[in-house]
Amino acid sequence: MRLNTIVTALAAIGIFCGPAPSAAADAADGYPNRPVRLITGSPGSTSDIVARFVAQKLTERWSRSVVVDNRPGAGGIIGTEIVAKSAPDGYTLNIGHIGTHAAPQFLFKTLGYDPIKDFAPVSLLTNSGIALTVNASVPVSTMKEFVAYAKARPGGLNYASAGGGTSSQLSGELFNQMTGAKLVHIPYKGAGFALTAVITGETHAAFLSTTTASGQVKAGKLKALAVMSPKRFAAAPDIPSITEAGFPGMESSVWFGLFAPAGTAKPIVDKINRDVVASLKMPEARDALLAQGAEPMPTTPQEFDAFLKAEIRKWGKVIREAGIKGS
Repeated sequence: MRLNTIVTALAAIGIFCGPAPSAAADAADGYPNRPVRLITGSPGSTSDIVARFVAQKLTERWSRSVVVDNRPGAGGIIGTEIVAKSAPDGYTLNIGHIGTHAAPQFLFKTLGYDPIKDFAPVSLLTNSGIALTVNASVPVSTMKEFVAYAKARPGGLNYASAGGGTSSQLSGELFNQMTGAKLVHIPYKGAGFALTAVITGETHAAFLSTTTASGQVKAGKLKALAVMSPKRFAAAPDIPSITEAGFPGMESSVWFGLFAPAGTAKPIVDKINRDVVASLKMPEARDALLAQGAEPMPTTPQEFDAFLKAEIRKWGKVIREAGIKGS
């Protein structure tokens, strides 16, 4: 068989040339032409609030419905697994966070997805600060005083979290590792229960998002000693940053990001990214999110991918050193 005949035959079956370069771009030009499903966790949760904000803005831009699909359970892992196994066509998206993408692979013997290999990062969406809060009766008023108070009572103080493997527990373990304190972890079934526990004195402290804690701090029911970020958090400007408090590097936050299934065509991912980023950069978007205790955090897909991998390295180390075990 002559060489040009072989080349023609290989090209015809896709071995030599592969799919036409314009195929993916053409798919993006027509996207979306039907409703898009955005999967998130429990109704009323912070991830649900973020999902509904994003869904509304994309619906306005696309003139196509973006429908929030709440899948409560296992800290968002149930819904995340659904997205991992969905068709990579841009019509099923996911709101992910530390508990779904940065920590579960270190906590569970079996996980129904790979947080890196099974997803295409689209953009970071929002960030909420995590505040170290203490019961009003704890006799301290600064971070340094609390560290000294805790270290003088090893194992004698406890902290509430929203559950095992959540950012509120991981923040507490980071605190223990960086200060040498030995706060005892008490898990609850959600941030609301953890908040109640520290307000009533059932626990001494809690590491809570500014979205959860700021109202109770303003009401004087809790003392907020620091927000675990290098600078003051715009949604809670009266709380000192962890750097101001004298503990630089002890950083943690509650972030949410948008994911598509792995294999989603790059032009579709890029289109979603452009429209999400444009929505997050609107002045009214910033005002609306700050009112909820969150800041917009738009990124490129590449920036989000790098951020996620850094979070996995950071929290994997914290989990291993703390000896945290899942199921």
